[in-house]
Amino acid sequence: MTSKANSIKLFSISTPPMRAFHLTWMAFFVCFFAWFACAPLMPVIKGEFNLSVAQIANINIAAVAITILVRLIVGPLCDHFGPRKTYTGLLLLGAIPVIGVAFAQSYESFLMFRLGIGAVGASFVITQYHTSVMFAPKVVGTANAAAAGWGNAGGGAAQAAMPLLMGAMVMAGVSETMGWRAALIVPGVLMIIMAGIYYRYTQDCPEGNYADMRAAGIPIEGGKKGGWDSFKLAATNHRVWLLFVTYGACFGIEIFIHNIAAIYYVDHFGFSVKSAGLAAGSFGLLALFARALGGWVSDKAALRGDLNSRVTLLFVMMIGEGAGLLWFANASGATYAVIAMLTFGLFTHMACGATYALVPFVDKRALGGVAGIIGAGGNVGAVAAGFLMKGLGNTQQTLGVLGVLVAVSALCALAARFSSEAMETASMPSKIAA
Repeated sequence: MTSKANSIKLFSISTPPMRAFHLTWMAFFVCFFAWFACAPLMPVIKGEFNLSVAQIANINIAAVAITILVRLIVGPLCDHFGPRKTYTGLLLLGAIPVIGVAFAQSYESFLMFRLGIGAVGASFVITQYHTSVMFAPKVVGTANAAAAGWGNAGGGAAQAAMPLLMGAMVMAGVSETMGWRAALIVPGVLMIIMAGIYYRYTQDCPEGNYADMRAAGIPIEGGKKGGWDSFKLAATNHRVWLLFVTYGACFGIEIFIHNIAAIYYVDHFGFSVKSAGLAAGSFGLLALFARALGGWVSDKAALRGDLNSRVTLLFVMMIGEGAGLLWFANASGATYAVIAMLTFGLFTHMACGATYALVPFVDKRALGGVAGIIGAGGNVGAVAAGFLMKGLGNTQQTLGVLGVLVAVSALCALAARFSSEAMETASMPSKIAA
């Protein structure tokens, strides 16, 4: 019987774990590209629909709000149906609003499609679930962080590529109004293609697909029969909710920056749309290595110490993120602002990787529920940041307040420390018959 992978062989797709690894980060990349494709075009869309600051804040909130609910749902769905079918379904359903936003004719219709697009952000939970069931404890932190980081880079790629894609459309002879709309159809089509590839070439876990395993009476690692049982079990664990807060303070900030960075550089520093997209894109592209670095360092810290070494690392990363965010909020010039953004962005992405390096050890009986609830915390953080900006009415002030809140929330990481008994339980394999 095939077992979990004890190493990551990047240039191989010969085993189920490595096929899942590569295809899950690719699917995640496509989803994040689609999720944030609108953000760098907002300066143009703002002009077309005559959007106010409050309306832009509403759009940013809508972009992440529904993801909270969908993330809570897809984790248990992975336990029940398996990550293969869950991811395929999310890609196909998510493509509908992604393509639909290109046909929006008013602020209201744009807002509704933007709300629907937010569902694709739940792809993160499925990616983390799939790598968690495919890789052994000694490398699972690195596998989770690398897959998530490379997929996350789709957000940065969208920031840089979408203005260029719109520019190419305009150069081809279409109007700017049609250019941004045509550009936004591209990520929707990519999602449909990715759905077919994912369904065809992945399987749920090293042993096979959940449906086949249940039919054969083979036990499945996960939350009882999946679904609601997994969610209930995860919801009773206090560490889940502490990491829910910390993830809101790192990934939530990451999403918030993706949504406001381009328009902040245009309004605050006078950047062009293309320059602002490239500056904002550099933040997202840090995910290519920074999140993986956070997971790798977490794995190394655990090997030299214990499970609580992962917790301490997360605390340090979040303190660095808070300090860097305060620097970014008070940067006096464009150059310093970009340097500050890259500095706190490094800590932010590493904190995200360090958080999900802990997830597989919180409660192995409810992996889907744990991954879903903590993942939803990221979007709760982003929504809270959106409401804070709407209330303050000033992006720079919002960034300063968020810097303080991130530093304070780092205390939740310390509170999530494991007792000796909990560490012993976390190191034991868990096989529960479905």
